[in-house]
Amino acid sequence: MKTNHLLFSTLVPVLLTISCNTKKEQPKTAEPPTKEVSYFGQTPPGITAEVFAPGIISTENFEFAITFSPKMDEMFFTRRKPEADNEIFHMKLEEGKWSDPELAFFTPEIGWDFEPHINPKGDILYFGSLRPLPDSTKSSGLNQWMSKKIPNGWGEPEPLDSPFKDRFVMYLTSSENGNLYFTSRDEGAERGDGGIYSSDNEQGQYKSVQRMGTAINFDGKWIAHPYIAPDESYIIFDGEHDSGFGESDLYISFKQNGLWTKAINMGPEVNTEKTEMCPSVSPDGKYLFFHRGVYIEGEEESGDIMWIDFGLLKEKLLSQTVVVN
Repeated sequence: MKTNHLLFSTLVPVLLTISCNTKKEQPKTAEPPTKEVSYFGQTPPGITAEVFAPGIISTENFEFAITFSPKMDEMFFTRRKPEADNEIFHMKLEEGKWSDPELAFFTPEIGWDFEPHINPKGDILYFGSLRPLPDSTKSSGLNQWMSKKIPNGWGEPEPLDSPFKDRFVMYLTSSENGNLYFTSRDEGAERGDGGIYSSDNEQGQYKSVQRMGTAINFDGKWIAHPYIAPDESYIIFDGEHDSGFGESDLYISFKQNGLWTKAINMGPEVNTEKTEMCPSVSPDGKYLFFHRGVYIEGEEESGDIMWIDFGLLKEKLLSQTVVVN
């Protein structure tokens, strides 16, 4: 069984102490933390992907789908312990030190949460959940939820309304203008035949859902988990294709002159014979994060969050683009 297959099928049925040189009298409105603090003091990767924050975020458990606040002072990620459900963990940077990973405050009593995403403005947290809808005591299946930023943290989550509640929606990410991109599928389609869809922000409302074109939804399987650039200049997602490196690979498409280029495999710097999925990019645009793991039917899963220098990689991939009308 493939990892993407596993995700779909389950849906539809301490920390390194890092000192800070900030003076005590420095106001809380100081400049955002340096990348050394933001990334746990880990030496940033080059053009070869490395495990991110081993022993802190990437552990013996199954971790995927990480997201950062714009100021790099808060993060959420998904962790699944052996024989357990998906859970969202939260960490916060305060006075130069990251808190230990803890379950997010909105962890449900029934159902489970996964795949968080903080929008580019930092005022909305999206995530998927099997928790019961309001005024219900039983799960109605997968729904997308949102929590709004408030002065002392995050508000109580609420489910997204139409057109999202009426269809299968997973791994929702947002551009800076509020357009939403996500995994979905048309009614009657098989699980592996889904793809990447979008919904435009129309003055704060979402009225329709569109399936993206063949430049992105290529002739493959398990096309899913889109990360949209804040300025919508590129989109990264995962999928399976006969020409790939093994299981699910990461692909990228660039928007040029208003058109999406033909999605291209992100290459051996990212993809292996294992499963690569659930991409995201740091708010400063420097690093690509993604999951790399293995799933063998009947055995325990394993997988970590990886990171790689996205600036160097993007420059290389841009030279390979072809516009598809």
